[in-house]
Amino acid sequence: MSTPPDTGRLYPGCDPYGIEGRLTEAEKAPLRRLRRVLEEEVRPLLAEYWEAGEFPYQIVDSLQSLDLMAPPELTADGGQPRSLYHGFRIFELARTDASIATFYTAQAGLFRTACRVGGTPEQFAQWDPLITSFEMTGVFCLTEPEHGSDIAGGLATTARREGGEWVITGAKRWIGGAFTADHLAVFARDEADGQVKGFLVDRQAPGVRLEKITGKTSLRMMQNADIHLDAARVPESMRLGNVNSFKDVAAMLRAMRSDVAWIATGVQAGAYEAALAYVREREQFGRPVGGFQLVQEKLARMLGNLTASLTMVAGLAERQQEGVYRDEDSALAKMWISLHMRETVALARELVGGNGITLAHDVARFHADAEAVYSYEGTHEINALVVGRSITGRSAFV
Repeated sequence: MSTPPDTGRLYPGCDPYGIEGRLTEAEKAPLRRLRRVLEEEVRPLLAEYWEAGEFPYQIVDSLQSLDLMAPPELTADGGQPRSLYHGFRIFELARTDASIATFYTAQAGLFRTACRVGGTPEQFAQWDPLITSFEMTGVFCLTEPEHGSDIAGGLATTARREGGEWVITGAKRWIGGAFTADHLAVFARDEADGQVKGFLVDRQAPGVRLEKITGKTSLRMMQNADIHLDAARVPESMRLGNVNSFKDVAAMLRAMRSDVAWIATGVQAGAYEAALAYVREREQFGRPVGGFQLVQEKLARMLGNLTASLTMVAGLAERQQEGVYRDEDSALAKMWISLHMRETVALARELVGGNGITLAHDVARFHADAEAVYSYEGTHEINALVVGRSITGRSAFV
Protein backbone atom coordinates (compact mmCIF):
# COMPACT_ATOMS: atom_id res chain seq x y z
CA MET A 1 0.00 0.00 0.00
CA SER A 2 1.43 3.36 -0.96
CA THR A 3 1.86 6.03 1.68
CA PRO A 4 0.03 9.33 1.02
CA PRO A 5 2.34 12.25 0.23
CA ASP A 6 3.56 14.28 3.18
CA THR A 7 1.32 17.33 3.36
CA GLY A 8 1.85 18.00 7.05
CA ARG A 9 -1.30 16.01 7.79
CA LEU A 10 -1.23 12.46 9.05
CA TYR A 11 -4.27 11.25 7.10
CA PRO A 12 -4.83 13.48 4.07
CA GLY A 13 -6.45 10.71 2.05
CA CYS A 14 -8.85 9.17 4.55
CA ASP A 15 -9.87 11.99 6.90
CA PRO A 16 -11.71 14.52 4.71
CA TYR A 17 -13.27 16.33 7.68
CA GLY A 18 -9.87 16.85 9.30
CA ILE A 19 -10.62 15.07 12.58
CA GLU A 20 -6.88 14.76 13.15
CA GLY A 21 -6.82 18.55 13.48
CA ARG A 22 -8.06 18.07 17.02
CA LEU A 23 -4.62 16.61 17.85
CA THR A 24 -1.85 18.94 18.95
CA GLU A 25 1.54 18.90 17.22
CA ALA A 26 2.99 17.33 20.36
CA GLU A 27 0.44 14.50 20.04
CA LYS A 28 1.23 14.00 16.36
CA ALA A 29 4.98 13.62 16.97
CA PRO A 30 4.87 10.10 18.54
CA LEU A 31 2.33 9.06 15.91
CA ARG A 32 4.80 10.03 13.18
CA ARG A 33 7.52 8.00 14.90
CA LEU A 34 5.12 5.07 15.07
CA ARG A 35 4.34 5.38 11.36
CA ARG A 36 8.03 5.20 10.44
CA VAL A 37 8.44 1.95 12.35
CA LEU A 38 5.24 0.51 10.88
CA GLU A 39 6.18 1.41 7.31
CA GLU A 40 9.86 0.45 7.47
CA GLU A 41 9.91 -2.54 9.81
CA VAL A 42 6.41 -3.96 10.13
CA ARG A 43 4.62 -3.65 6.78
CA PRO A 44 7.21 -5.66 4.78
CA LEU A 45 6.60 -8.68 7.05
CA LEU A 46 2.81 -8.76 7.14
CA ALA A 47 1.88 -11.00 4.20
CA GLU A 48 4.50 -13.63 5.03
CA TYR A 49 3.60 -13.90 8.71
CA TRP A 50 -0.15 -13.70 8.14
CA GLU A 51 0.03 -16.65 5.75
CA ALA A 52 2.25 -18.59 8.17
CA GLY A 53 -0.07 -17.90 11.09
CA GLU A 54 2.83 -16.62 13.19
CA PHE A 55 3.60 -13.31 14.87
CA PRO A 56 6.71 -11.31 13.84
CA TYR A 57 8.16 -10.98 17.32
CA GLN A 58 11.25 -9.22 15.92
CA ILE A 59 9.19 -6.01 15.73
CA VAL A 60 8.26 -5.95 19.42
CA ASP A 61 11.39 -4.20 20.68
CA SER A 62 10.96 -1.40 18.15
CA LEU A 63 7.32 -0.85 19.11
CA GLN A 64 8.08 -0.91 22.81
CA SER A 65 10.97 1.54 22.48
CA LEU A 66 8.63 4.21 21.07
CA ASP A 67 7.14 4.93 24.53
CA LEU A 68 3.70 5.27 22.97
CA MET A 69 1.79 4.93 26.23
CA ALA A 70 3.68 7.76 27.90
CA PRO A 71 5.53 9.72 25.21
CA PRO A 72 7.91 12.36 26.62
CA GLU A 73 6.22 15.17 24.66
CA LEU A 74 2.98 14.52 26.56
CA THR A 75 4.24 13.56 30.01
CA ALA A 76 7.28 15.80 30.63
CA ASP A 77 5.27 18.21 32.78
CA GLY A 78 3.64 15.42 34.77
CA GLY A 79 0.54 15.33 32.61
CA GLN A 80 -1.11 12.34 30.95
CA PRO A 81 -1.86 11.79 27.25
CA ARG A 82 -5.42 12.58 26.20
CA SER A 83 -7.93 9.94 25.21
CA LEU A 84 -7.91 11.29 21.65
CA TYR A 85 -4.18 10.63 21.35
CA HIS A 86 -4.64 7.09 22.65
CA GLY A 87 -7.38 6.56 20.06
CA PHE A 88 -5.29 7.76 17.15
CA ARG A 89 -2.43 5.57 18.33
CA ILE A 90 -4.74 2.57 17.95
CA PHE A 91 -6.02 3.91 14.62
CA GLU A 92 -2.47 4.18 13.25
CA LEU A 93 -1.65 0.62 14.31
CA ALA A 94 -4.89 -0.80 12.89
CA ARG A 95 -4.65 0.95 9.51
CA THR A 96 -1.43 -1.06 9.14
CA ASP A 97 -2.70 -4.35 10.54
CA ALA A 98 -5.42 -5.52 12.93
CA SER A 99 -3.23 -8.15 14.59
CA ILE A 100 -0.49 -5.63 15.32
CA ALA A 101 -3.09 -3.28 16.83
CA THR A 102 -4.61 -6.11 18.87
CA PHE A 103 -1.21 -7.26 20.12
CA TYR A 104 -0.17 -3.79 21.27
CA THR A 105 -3.58 -2.95 22.72
CA ALA A 106 -3.58 -6.17 24.75
CA GLN A 107 -0.89 -4.51 26.86
CA ALA A 108 -1.64 -0.80 26.46
CA GLY A 109 -5.42 -1.15 26.62
CA LEU A 110 -6.74 -4.34 28.17
CA PHE A 111 -4.03 -5.19 30.70
CA ARG A 112 -3.33 -1.60 31.68
CA THR A 113 -7.05 -0.93 32.09
CA ALA A 114 -7.45 -4.07 34.20
CA CYS A 115 -4.75 -2.79 36.56
CA ARG A 116 -5.93 0.84 36.50
CA VAL A 117 -9.60 0.12 37.12
CA GLY A 118 -9.27 -3.17 38.98
CA GLY A 119 -6.23 -2.45 41.09
CA THR A 120 -6.10 -0.32 44.21
CA PRO A 121 -4.47 3.11 43.86
CA GLU A 122 -1.39 1.69 45.55
CA GLN A 123 -1.23 -1.28 43.18
CA PHE A 124 -1.64 0.88 40.10
CA ALA A 125 0.97 3.38 41.29
CA GLN A 126 3.41 0.50 41.68
CA TRP A 127 2.57 -1.34 38.47
CA ASP A 128 1.83 1.37 35.91
CA PRO A 129 5.41 2.59 35.34
CA LEU A 130 6.37 -1.04 34.73
CA ILE A 131 3.41 -1.56 32.39
CA THR A 132 4.12 1.53 30.29
CA SER A 133 7.80 0.54 29.95
CA PHE A 134 6.86 -3.10 29.18
CA GLU A 135 8.90 -4.35 32.14
CA MET A 136 5.64 -5.88 33.36
CA THR A 137 3.53 -7.40 30.61
CA GLY A 138 0.13 -8.98 30.76
CA VAL A 139 -3.11 -9.93 29.06
CA PHE A 140 -6.81 -9.84 29.93
CA CYS A 141 -8.40 -13.25 30.52
CA LEU A 142 -12.19 -13.21 30.76
CA THR A 143 -13.73 -15.33 27.97
CA GLU A 144 -14.06 -19.06 28.64
CA PRO A 145 -14.53 -22.10 26.37
CA GLU A 146 -18.24 -22.31 27.18
CA HIS A 147 -18.93 -18.69 28.12
CA GLY A 148 -18.54 -15.58 25.99
CA SER A 149 -21.65 -13.44 25.64
CA ASP A 150 -23.09 -14.88 28.88
CA ILE A 151 -19.88 -14.51 30.87
CA ALA A 152 -21.43 -12.12 33.42
CA GLY A 153 -23.60 -14.85 34.90
CA GLY A 154 -21.88 -17.90 33.49
CA LEU A 155 -18.25 -17.38 34.51
CA ALA A 156 -17.10 -20.84 35.64
CA THR A 157 -13.46 -20.37 36.66
CA THR A 158 -13.23 -20.51 40.46
CA ALA A 159 -11.01 -18.99 43.14
CA ARG A 160 -10.58 -20.32 46.67
CA ARG A 161 -8.75 -18.49 49.47
CA GLU A 162 -6.17 -20.54 51.38
CA GLY A 163 -4.36 -18.40 53.91
CA GLY A 164 -2.30 -15.78 52.08
CA GLU A 165 -2.93 -17.35 48.66
CA TRP A 166 -5.72 -17.95 46.20
CA VAL A 167 -6.16 -21.20 44.27
CA ILE A 168 -7.50 -20.71 40.75
CA THR A 169 -9.09 -23.51 38.72
CA GLY A 170 -10.76 -23.26 35.32
CA ALA A 171 -10.11 -22.35 31.70
CA LYS A 172 -9.93 -19.26 29.50
CA ARG A 173 -10.13 -19.02 25.71
CA TRP A 174 -9.16 -16.64 22.90
CA ILE A 175 -6.51 -14.92 24.99
CA GLY A 176 -4.32 -13.02 22.55
CA GLY A 177 -0.68 -12.38 23.45
CA ALA A 178 -0.67 -14.80 26.37
CA PHE A 179 2.43 -16.70 25.26
CA THR A 180 4.75 -13.75 25.85
CA ALA A 181 2.98 -12.13 28.82
CA ASP A 182 4.37 -12.16 32.34
CA HIS A 183 0.94 -12.06 33.94
CA LEU A 184 -2.52 -13.32 33.10
CA ALA A 185 -5.26 -11.04 34.45
CA VAL A 186 -7.69 -13.84 35.28
CA PHE A 187 -11.25 -13.31 36.48
CA ALA A 188 -12.71 -16.05 38.63
CA ARG A 189 -15.71 -16.62 40.88
CA ASP A 190 -14.89 -16.67 44.58
CA GLU A 191 -16.19 -19.92 46.06
CA ALA A 192 -16.86 -18.17 49.39
CA ASP A 193 -19.26 -15.45 48.27
CA GLY A 194 -19.99 -16.27 44.59
CA GLN A 195 -18.66 -12.89 43.45
CA VAL A 196 -16.16 -12.32 40.65
CA LYS A 197 -12.61 -11.40 41.66
CA GLY A 198 -9.53 -10.54 39.58
CA PHE A 199 -6.01 -11.95 39.88
CA LEU A 200 -2.64 -11.47 38.19
CA VAL A 201 -1.52 -15.05 37.63
CA ASP A 202 2.11 -15.77 36.80
CA ARG A 203 2.09 -17.31 33.32
CA GLN A 204 4.80 -19.78 34.34
CA ALA A 205 3.26 -20.76 37.67
CA PRO A 206 2.64 -24.45 38.40
CA GLY A 207 -0.82 -25.42 37.23
CA VAL A 208 -0.87 -22.98 34.29
CA ARG A 209 -0.85 -24.46 30.80
CA LEU A 210 -1.24 -22.61 27.48
CA GLU A 211 -2.29 -24.16 24.19
CA LYS A 212 -2.20 -22.33 20.86
CA ILE A 213 -5.49 -22.03 18.98
CA THR A 214 -4.82 -23.11 15.41
CA GLY A 215 -6.86 -23.21 12.21
CA LYS A 216 -7.95 -19.57 12.36
CA THR A 217 -9.08 -17.70 9.25
CA SER A 218 -8.96 -14.27 10.91
CA LEU A 219 -6.25 -12.44 12.86
CA ARG A 220 -3.91 -15.23 11.84
CA MET A 221 -0.81 -13.45 13.13
CA MET A 222 -2.26 -12.93 16.59
CA GLN A 223 -1.34 -15.88 18.77
CA ASN A 224 -4.49 -16.76 20.72
CA ALA A 225 -4.36 -19.24 23.58
CA ASP A 226 -6.53 -21.67 25.43
CA ILE A 227 -5.44 -21.31 29.06
CA HIS A 228 -5.87 -24.17 31.50
CA LEU A 229 -5.67 -23.41 35.22
CA ASP A 230 -5.30 -26.42 37.51
CA ALA A 231 -5.08 -25.18 41.10
CA ALA A 232 -2.75 -22.34 40.13
CA ARG A 233 -1.72 -20.32 43.20
CA VAL A 234 -1.69 -16.53 43.41
CA PRO A 235 -0.57 -14.47 46.43
CA GLU A 236 -3.10 -12.10 47.95
CA SER A 237 -0.85 -9.19 46.92
CA MET A 238 -1.57 -10.02 43.25
CA ARG A 239 -5.33 -9.97 43.66
CA LEU A 240 -6.83 -6.92 41.95
CA GLY A 241 -8.06 -5.16 45.06
CA ASN A 242 -10.90 -3.19 43.49
CA VAL A 243 -12.59 -6.14 41.76
CA ASN A 244 -15.31 -7.45 44.04
CA SER A 245 -18.11 -8.27 41.59
CA PHE A 246 -18.78 -8.45 37.87
CA LYS A 247 -19.87 -4.81 37.99
CA ASP A 248 -16.21 -3.94 38.50
CA VAL A 249 -15.29 -5.99 35.43
CA ALA A 250 -18.00 -4.20 33.46
CA ALA A 251 -16.34 -0.90 34.34
CA MET A 252 -13.24 -2.15 32.51
CA LEU A 253 -15.22 -3.30 29.51
CA ARG A 254 -16.87 0.06 28.93
CA ALA A 255 -13.39 1.55 28.49
CA MET A 256 -12.02 -1.33 26.42
CA ARG A 257 -14.87 -1.35 23.90
CA SER A 258 -13.90 2.12 22.76
CA ASP A 259 -10.43 0.77 21.92
CA VAL A 260 -12.01 -1.87 19.66
CA ALA A 261 -14.10 0.81 17.97
CA TRP A 262 -10.85 2.61 17.13
CA ILE A 263 -9.39 -0.65 15.76
CA ALA A 264 -12.47 -1.13 13.56
CA THR A 265 -12.06 2.42 12.29
CA GLY A 266 -8.37 1.88 11.53
CA VAL A 267 -9.12 -1.34 9.67
CA GLN A 268 -11.49 0.62 7.43
CA ALA A 269 -8.79 3.19 6.75
CA GLY A 270 -6.27 0.51 5.80
CA ALA A 271 -8.73 -1.27 3.50
CA TYR A 272 -9.82 1.99 1.88
CA GLU A 273 -6.26 3.18 1.25
CA ALA A 274 -5.24 -0.21 -0.17
CA ALA A 275 -8.23 -0.34 -2.52
CA LEU A 276 -7.73 3.25 -3.62
CA ALA A 277 -4.06 2.64 -4.44
CA TYR A 278 -5.07 -0.39 -6.50
CA VAL A 279 -7.79 1.26 -8.60
CA ARG A 280 -5.52 4.18 -9.39
CA GLU A 281 -3.05 1.81 -11.05
CA ARG A 282 -5.18 -1.06 -12.35
CA GLU A 283 -6.25 -0.71 -15.99
CA GLN A 284 -9.14 -2.41 -17.77
CA PHE A 285 -10.69 -1.53 -21.11
CA GLY A 286 -7.68 0.66 -21.79
CA ARG A 287 -7.86 3.00 -18.81
CA PRO A 288 -7.50 3.04 -14.99
CA VAL A 289 -10.54 1.54 -13.29
CA GLY A 290 -10.52 4.45 -10.84
CA GLY A 291 -12.27 6.47 -13.55
CA PHE A 292 -15.26 4.12 -13.71
CA GLN A 293 -18.53 5.30 -12.20
CA LEU A 294 -19.32 2.14 -10.23
CA VAL A 295 -15.81 2.08 -8.77
CA GLN A 296 -16.13 5.67 -7.61
CA GLU A 297 -19.52 4.95 -6.04
CA LYS A 298 -17.97 2.17 -3.94
CA LEU A 299 -15.08 4.40 -2.90
CA ALA A 300 -17.53 7.10 -1.85
CA ARG A 301 -19.49 4.64 0.32
CA MET A 302 -16.27 3.41 1.92
CA LEU A 303 -15.11 6.93 2.68
CA GLY A 304 -18.52 7.78 4.10
CA ASN A 305 -18.37 4.81 6.48
CA LEU A 306 -14.82 5.68 7.49
CA THR A 307 -15.56 9.37 8.04
CA ALA A 308 -18.65 8.64 10.13
CA SER A 309 -16.71 6.09 12.17
CA LEU A 310 -13.80 8.42 12.79
CA THR A 311 -16.16 11.20 13.82
CA MET A 312 -17.92 8.85 16.26
CA VAL A 313 -14.79 7.53 17.98
CA ALA A 314 -13.27 11.01 18.24
CA GLY A 315 -16.45 12.26 19.90
CA LEU A 316 -16.43 9.27 22.25
CA ALA A 317 -12.79 9.90 23.17
CA GLU A 318 -13.52 13.53 23.99
CA ARG A 319 -16.51 12.51 26.09
CA GLN A 320 -14.38 10.03 28.03
CA GLN A 321 -11.69 12.67 28.45
CA GLU A 322 -14.30 14.63 30.40
CA GLY A 323 -14.76 11.63 32.69
CA VAL A 324 -18.02 10.39 31.16
CA TYR A 325 -17.85 6.61 30.77
CA ARG A 326 -21.19 4.95 29.97
CA ASP A 327 -21.76 1.38 28.80
CA GLU A 328 -24.16 2.51 26.11
CA ASP A 329 -21.69 5.00 24.62
CA SER A 330 -18.86 2.54 24.03
CA ALA A 331 -21.31 -0.22 23.07
CA LEU A 332 -22.94 2.01 20.44
CA ALA A 333 -19.58 2.90 18.92
CA LYS A 334 -18.34 -0.68 18.86
CA MET A 335 -21.62 -2.00 17.44
CA TRP A 336 -22.14 0.59 14.70
CA ILE A 337 -18.54 0.98 13.58
CA SER A 338 -17.88 -2.76 13.45
CA LEU A 339 -21.02 -3.29 11.38
CA HIS A 340 -19.98 -0.65 8.85
CA MET A 341 -16.40 -1.92 8.91
CA ARG A 342 -17.71 -5.17 7.43
CA GLU A 343 -19.27 -3.29 4.54
CA THR A 344 -16.15 -1.20 3.98
CA VAL A 345 -13.75 -4.16 3.79
CA ALA A 346 -16.20 -6.07 1.57
CA LEU A 347 -16.34 -3.15 -0.85
CA ALA A 348 -12.54 -3.01 -0.85
CA ARG A 349 -12.45 -6.70 -1.73
CA GLU A 350 -14.91 -6.09 -4.59
CA LEU A 351 -12.84 -3.25 -6.00
CA VAL A 352 -9.69 -5.35 -6.17
CA GLY A 353 -11.56 -8.20 -7.87
CA GLY A 354 -9.83 -11.56 -8.01
CA ASN A 355 -6.64 -9.98 -6.70
CA GLY A 356 -8.60 -9.12 -3.56
CA ILE A 357 -8.31 -12.67 -2.28
CA THR A 358 -4.51 -12.66 -2.40
CA LEU A 359 -2.21 -11.08 0.18
CA ALA A 360 -0.33 -9.06 -2.43
CA HIS A 361 -2.50 -5.95 -2.12
CA ASP A 362 -3.33 -5.94 1.63
CA VAL A 363 -7.10 -5.97 1.06
CA ALA A 364 -7.50 -9.71 1.69
CA ARG A 365 -5.82 -9.38 5.08
CA PHE A 366 -8.10 -6.54 6.18
CA HIS A 367 -11.15 -8.37 4.80
CA ALA A 368 -10.44 -11.53 6.80
CA ASP A 369 -9.27 -9.83 9.98
CA ALA A 370 -12.38 -7.67 10.17
CA GLU A 371 -14.45 -10.72 11.10
CA ALA A 372 -12.60 -11.18 14.39
CA VAL A 373 -12.82 -7.48 15.21
CA TYR A 374 -16.57 -7.61 14.52
CA SER A 375 -17.02 -10.26 17.23
CA TYR A 376 -14.59 -9.56 20.06
CA GLU A 377 -15.25 -7.22 23.00
CA GLY A 378 -18.96 -7.94 22.68
CA THR A 379 -20.82 -9.24 19.66
CA HIS A 380 -23.07 -6.97 17.60
CA GLU A 381 -26.14 -8.38 19.32
CA ILE A 382 -24.82 -7.99 22.88
CA ASN A 383 -23.75 -4.40 22.28
CA ALA A 384 -27.10 -3.66 20.65
CA LEU A 385 -28.89 -4.90 23.77
CA VAL A 386 -26.70 -2.70 25.97
CA VAL A 387 -27.74 0.28 23.85
CA GLY A 388 -31.37 -0.84 23.76
CA ARG A 389 -31.46 -1.11 27.55
CA SER A 390 -30.34 2.50 27.79
CA ILE A 391 -32.90 3.65 25.21
CA THR A 392 -35.93 1.94 26.75
CA GLY A 393 -34.96 1.56 30.38
CA ARG A 394 -35.73 -2.17 30.10
CA SER A 395 -33.24 -5.00 29.91
CA ALA A 396 -33.74 -7.61 27.20
CA PHE A 397 -30.97 -9.83 28.52
CA VAL A 398 -32.04 -13.29 29.66
